[in-house]
Amino acid sequence: MPPAYARPRRGLRNRDSAGAPWKDGGKGEIRVNAPLPALDDLLARAHVVALPLVTRFRGVDVREALLLEGPEGWTEFSPFVEYDDVEAAAWLSASIEYGWTPAPAPLRDRIAVNATVPAVAADQVAAVLDRYDGCRTAKVKVAERGQVLADDIARVRAAREVMGAEGRIRIDANGGWNLDEAEHALHALAEFDLEYAEQPCATVDELTELRRRVHYMGIPIAADESVRKAGDPLAVARAGAADLLVVKAQPLGGVSRALAIIAEAGLPAVVSSALDTSVGLSMGVALAAALPDLDYDCGLGTASLFEADVAAAPLRPRAGSLAVGRVAADPEALAAAAASAERREWWLDRLTRCHRILSGTADVVGGA
Repeated sequence: MPPAYARPRRGLRNRDSAGAPWKDGGKGEIRVNAPLPALDDLLARAHVVALPLVTRFRGVDVREALLLEGPEGWTEFSPFVEYDDVEAAAWLSASIEYGWTPAPAPLRDRIAVNATVPAVAADQVAAVLDRYDGCRTAKVKVAERGQVLADDIARVRAAREVMGAEGRIRIDANGGWNLDEAEHALHALAEFDLEYAEQPCATVDELTELRRRVHYMGIPIAADESVRKAGDPLAVARAGAADLLVVKAQPLGGVSRALAIIAEAGLPAVVSSALDTSVGLSMGVALAAALPDLDYDCGLGTASLFEADVAAAPLRPRAGSLAVGRVAADPEALAAAAASAERREWWLDRLTRCHRILSGTADVVGGA
């Protein structure tokens, strides 16, 4: 497969196939791709869980999520706690779509996934990778706050040693470098034969300039936050700021919305997760299974980062891939992982506010 930067871009279409604007004129009006259930119905179905992680990941030790059982099966609402209500409402729209409407017809029955290496010390990398059965690709977190480039180099080197020459190594900076830092870091990490660098800088302008600077090195640039947290998720493609897109179903408002954005952007896509439970991961798997082209291993193996999960058989990689299909929450696992009464009330209040945004009955305010 040629490097992604060398592929001809298919280009943006003149018409936005994703439909009407996701957020209408900044008023917070968010399109829902399914009939909106009554709030009381959602509240009655809600299960709030708190899942401890094996290793601290992006500042998170315990992942909280709200699960719902809809007519089509189990679904998940799990925006990170620091996200405001408008951003979180898109996640609720995704949850409702997945639980209340059929998933798109799959084009494949298994999805190859990557291992994810948090910003751990180099001597812990092998143990992390041991949790991912048969994965041929490792995504290594870099640019962690409080660490330095030497830590990143040591971590990536350790991953390369474990994966071997045939393994694929990609890095994810989560926008943690400025332009010059990113260029310097990619020079330092190029010896490890990177598959791509995900969100090395925070802004579209920085990504565009970085892509120009490192083009000769053959390291493709992937955009994540510039897609899922942008008012216009297609801006990064219009600017020529990335060689591929990293897409997540929940933040983009659902599987159908994500499929439309990928089609409109005309770039290869990697489907990833937002530290979802196995139920949420199955939504990402449904998105990956429906893509006409899937050239890269997907970031959907993150159930391996949890000590416990909500499914009797967690959706963890087997021989480097995940089976396509819905995942059901297990009553015993839900009970074991149940959040405290205080945290359950917090999530139900959040669900209520986001439902009001989707129904157009609430004034939009920042902060959750």
